[in-house]
Amino acid sequence: MSDRTHRALRPSVWGVIAVAVAVLPVRAADPSFELDVLPILSKAGCNGGGCHGAIAGKGGFRLSLFGYDPPSDYRSIARDARGRRVDLADPGTSLLLTKPTMALAHKGGKRLDVDGDDYRTLAAWIGAGCPGPRADERKLVGIELGPAESVAAPGQTVMLTVTAGFSDGSTRDVTRWARFTSADETVATVDPAGHVGFVGHGAGAVTAWYSSRIAVARVIAPFPHAVSPADYASAPRANLIDDLNLAQLQQLHLKPSPPCDEPTFLRRAFLDTIGRLPNPEEVRGYLADRSPGKKERLVDLLLARPEFIDYWAYKWSDVLLVTGSKLRPEAVNAYAGWIRDRVAENTPWDRFVREIVTARGSSIEHGATNFYAVHQDPETVAENVAQAFLSLSINCAKCHNHPLEKWTNDQYYAFANLFSRVRAKGWGGAVVAGDGKRTLFVETKGELLQPKTGKAQPPAPLDAPPLPMDEPADRRTALARWLTAPDNPSFTRAIVNRVWANFFGLGLVEPVDDLRSTNPASNEPLLAALAAFTIERGYDLKALMRLILLSETYARSSAPLPENIDDRRWFARAYPKRLMAEVLADAIADVTGVGDRYTEVVLDDGSTQPVQGYEEGTRALELRDSTVKSYFLRTFGRNTRAITCECERSSQPSLVQVLHLSNGSTLNDKLASKEGRVTQILATEPPAERLVEDAWLLALSRKPTDSERKPFEEMLAQALPEEKRAVVEDMYWSLLTSREFLFRH
Repeated sequence: MSDRTHRALRPSVWGVIAVAVAVLPVRAADPSFELDVLPILSKAGCNGGGCHGAIAGKGGFRLSLFGYDPPSDYRSIARDARGRRVDLADPGTSLLLTKPTMALAHKGGKRLDVDGDDYRTLAAWIGAGCPGPRADERKLVGIELGPAESVAAPGQTVMLTVTAGFSDGSTRDVTRWARFTSADETVATVDPAGHVGFVGHGAGAVTAWYSSRIAVARVIAPFPHAVSPADYASAPRANLIDDLNLAQLQQLHLKPSPPCDEPTFLRRAFLDTIGRLPNPEEVRGYLADRSPGKKERLVDLLLARPEFIDYWAYKWSDVLLVTGSKLRPEAVNAYAGWIRDRVAENTPWDRFVREIVTARGSSIEHGATNFYAVHQDPETVAENVAQAFLSLSINCAKCHNHPLEKWTNDQYYAFANLFSRVRAKGWGGAVVAGDGKRTLFVETKGELLQPKTGKAQPPAPLDAPPLPMDEPADRRTALARWLTAPDNPSFTRAIVNRVWANFFGLGLVEPVDDLRSTNPASNEPLLAALAAFTIERGYDLKALMRLILLSETYARSSAPLPENIDDRRWFARAYPKRLMAEVLADAIADVTGVGDRYTEVVLDDGSTQPVQGYEEGTRALELRDSTVKSYFLRTFGRNTRAITCECERSSQPSLVQVLHLSNGSTLNDKLASKEGRVTQILATEPPAERLVEDAWLLALSRKPTDSERKPFEEMLAQALPEEKRAVVEDMYWSLLTSREFLFRH
């Protein structure tokens, strides 16, 4: 443009509207469509989902969401509608400028200032003849957001800078065109210019987005607590978890709570590791043991218990969607049995996943193949592999570049094309019609077409080089190697975060299965260290669980201190959590001495049919199928296994739950049962002291306090023989409906 200038501010008539054309400086090079024009449109929100980036566009003008498809956007702007959106002879009259400046009516409101640099850049691009994307142009390779970590007090402000790096080694300050969001606006907010305003205490993150690239910076506002350095130096430490947790607590000025008492730790460890309560003999034995290393012996015992297999096989069945709504009974049994066998063998997690991803053969003889029966098209398989094993949701990239992540539409179809040759025969069609028996195999040819281009996208794992299109080998083998490789950070972080959340009630990343780069961990150094530990131990999940169980961080009291009462996600104390539905059902059965009967499954249309294989006394954690009928489990939010998402399980309290515990059959019928524990206890005529103590040990894993014990002992002493049962039933009812019983604390 060195020999080209534009007309100075003069009236130009287009129709009946006068438009001012700004003076444009002489430029050494014409503006780039991809590097200059698209970032302006993205910053202004023109290609957002609520504007022209919507599937149908707006006002007949459609752009790709957030500019994920530059060639298509170029055609829409410069070529479609006979190029009426740009006027090369008189740039200021172009719809691309008159609409967002409100020179012409625009439903999207004012998006550009006529005297702004962005306006001048767009006008210069039009005046240069609207040059399109060029193959030889430098490419954006990444962005950096600085400062990477900011520490400030509420009321203070920090300015962020976004620097783009390009394929030719050059850099550019692109702060003005970046979009910013705050992960936790109770800690800090960020304005469109990148000014971070600290508004509350805690640790959060700010995200910058520029041309489908994302960068994250940490923001920290320490709490106003006067905690002595000696409190952190003297805090008990057992392993790396404590060192890294205490380092963060000191940075945030949060005081760690003291260790919980022994009965609380015992109950917590039992529930979190094997999903059941310790019995009175186990409680008395642990409390009486004064020998060194008893905690280590307890943890090793729990990890070796058969109930460990039940509990963790059930947990992984949630993730892998073992359900009769998608599989026939024989397939359900084979799938659940395969998972259970791998847990029993303590199969390393990377091998566990490789066997699933590369499974082939009979759905009955090779249970892992049912993963492909649950997910039958390449796109769904790809989405669920990413969600289950990487905790990444790529679903949004099916139609356009992911609006919250770096995944592109091309990457989505490249990933899905890895499964395009997976086939199955047998089964007979629909779930209800088929017998569940099918054989999974892999063809040597076959591609998934990318709808945008009508051509196959070269198959490739996420962020990995593509595989040869004409290679006949099973593409899933290469996928499995990439997926479970130690240098694939999402794979290890995903399983570490799931295991951590089980024991702490809260993930280092929340939601647990959402490891977006825009959703950083509450303690990144700790998550990284645990991932490194897991890799070093060969993905032995029991080793990871043992490390967690023996940490002092896990053993902290849930009682808040004044100096950590505001802690929400930094583990200065333990967080009480309601028992998951299946664990709660089993706990009630253990305390009352009356098991549950599971005799029917619920079909998709709401009807029921008998189910075989569950004897009387089967525990809820032994159920293989999520469609087994149980009003209690449904009421208390069990995972329906409809989709791969932790959101499928609910721990939210409800009035229905309260009424069910108060007046429903689950408690009242079991307490009144002639075969139940109350009947058995009264038959032995125990002294009142023992009867009360056993009730507390059974339900709460601790002995009653004097204030708890004396009223019931007095009532039992004064009760007539025919009244004694009612007193005992009421005592157990009061325990089983207490928050202390319903929650792990």
